[in-house]
Amino acid sequence: MKNPISAILRRSTAIGCGVIALLLIASPVTAQAPGFAMLAKLMKGEWTLNYRDGRPSTKVCVRSGLELLQLRHPRSNCSRFVVDDTPAKLALQYKCSSKGYGRTNIRRETNSLVQIDSHGMVSGRPYEFAAEARRTGTC
Repeated sequence: MKNPISAILRRSTAIGCGVIALLLIASPVTAQAPGFAMLAKLMKGEWTLNYRDGRPSTKVCVRSGLELLQLRHPRSNCSRFVVDDTPAKLALQYKCSSKGYGRTNIRRETNSLVQIDSHGMVSGRPYEFAAEARRTGTC
């Protein structure tokens, strides 16, 4: 006669392992979902990027904050992996099929001022920049 307690324990262990496996598989998908804590606090509108290396400043129309994540791959459909997402900072890696990849770190000082560091490859060429981005008006 088989021990019913052993059978219950084996079944519980198998179910527990299955749940853990599902959670591990689902984690990257959850991490890629838009809804970044830091970006949600940024003011919408025109932002001016002042590059630390002296190159001319550029303007970006920020509607959701996502526009600041892929400045060298705008409007590209890229897969993203969130490294860090807090109310004060966001670190994200992304890959844009044959167009390249990048890593962007954004640190929020206020809802209208952020610091951006980004590096990666675009069209086979490396890039790296640091900039201060400040809301300067409406789009």
